[in-house]
Amino acid sequence: VIVGGGPAGLSAAIRLKQLSSENGIDLSVCVLEKGSEVGSHILSGNVFDPKALEELLSHNEDGGDKWTEALFESQDSHATPVSEDAFLVLTESGGSYQIPNMLLPSQLHNDGNYIISLSKLARYLGEMAEGLGVEIYPGFAADEVIYSDDQTSVRGVATKDMGIGKEGEAKDTFERGVELLGRQTLFAEGARGSCSESIISKYNLRQEGGASNQHYGLGIKEVWEIPEENFKPGFVQHTLGYPLQSSVTDKVYGGSFLYHQEPNLVLCGLVVGLDYENPYLNPYKEFQRWKTHPAIKSHLEGGTCIQYGARVLNEGGYHSLPKLTFPGGMLLGCSAGFLNAVKIKGSHCAIQSGTIAAESVYNSLASGEDAEEKTVASTGEIDSEETPVEVTQYAESMEKSWVYDELKEVRNCHEAFSRWGVGGGLIYTGIAAHITKGKEPWTLPTPVGNNAGES
Repeated sequence: VIVGGGPAGLSAAIRLKQLSSENGIDLSVCVLEKGSEVGSHILSGNVFDPKALEELLSHNEDGGDKWTEALFESQDSHATPVSEDAFLVLTESGGSYQIPNMLLPSQLHNDGNYIISLSKLARYLGEMAEGLGVEIYPGFAADEVIYSDDQTSVRGVATKDMGIGKEGEAKDTFERGVELLGRQTLFAEGARGSCSESIISKYNLRQEGGASNQHYGLGIKEVWEIPEENFKPGFVQHTLGYPLQSSVTDKVYGGSFLYHQEPNLVLCGLVVGLDYENPYLNPYKEFQRWKTHPAIKSHLEGGTCIQYGARVLNEGGYHSLPKLTFPGGMLLGCSAGFLNAVKIKGSHCAIQSGTIAAESVYNSLASGEDAEEKTVASTGEIDSEETPVEVTQYAESMEKSWVYDELKEVRNCHEAFSRWGVGGGLIYTGIAAHITKGKEPWTLPTPVGNNAGES
């Protein structure tokens, strides 16, 4: 059972079915998605690093090297190659200063990346998963984790009960939620997923993993249609400064993004770390102020806003990763916190975590004596006598992957901004990116109580 139809969950489902086809032992895979359709709850103006997706699709018969064309054919959505990359510091007076790309961390370089709609990518992966035999159930939110009788392992999830009165009592129309049981339950709900957070708390996974408190940020996004004369295909711009920081000592962690996606779209937004000290700061109002700056306004003039929304982000990175596994299941993608806040990307890490999780689960469930006879695809039911296993291979493989290498390299950068402001944070990030490359022998831990919204 996979909870969540985003990049991590769908990648796990696809890889499980790829392995089933390659090895001849089929595993039954179902995906539970709370949105009315796959992709409907995904909000991201995304500059996409394709390496994890290309690795996943390389196992398909067509090799997956033409995924951009396949995405357009499937979803009528362009994957626009990045053509120009700019990083600006905005001033309150309306000016701006561009930081030379050679001074930026390598993780901020977008050569070979694409501007995409992550929602449309999820729909594309959903169609691929169903074509491989994955059962996807959109419109059903996992509301409750089902544990074994002794509470030591996870058996599956249940959807929300129906027919509940305003006082919490069962009405005449009461109907118990549907229980979905699995030999392994993979939680890929995204940041602050309710089931994932309850499991992290119940099994003390953050303490067991030696993790710091998680940091959170709020991302506010709009999609604009703009006149063709203002459109710059593949243009990528990130900013610091106005309106969140007015001096080098300001400790508000955040910045903006603005991307030009074909045919004539601008994806723009503001990300604000929720550990800001000013109680009067309003992220939505700051976003509106940001759009009035000349360096931003010029991209939107004559255009029309066609979509908008907001989303919480994990920003703790390497230091905030909990223990990934527990008896009967594991945490994937942003349920675990695999967002690289410095790179401003997480979908590539989410896809890789889903791929590695699937390989680990398959190796566990499809190996050993009578493995094929034990599969749900063969028996049509869960063996109530089988004790759910903890697939520790997943965590071990993740620790050896490029995901952990990438997050470890910038592990102290967020805390540097929190301690020393935007100026000190930029200097530290530059040193970490160009000199130490994550090998500094010290750690900047999150101070106790600085939980950036964690409860």
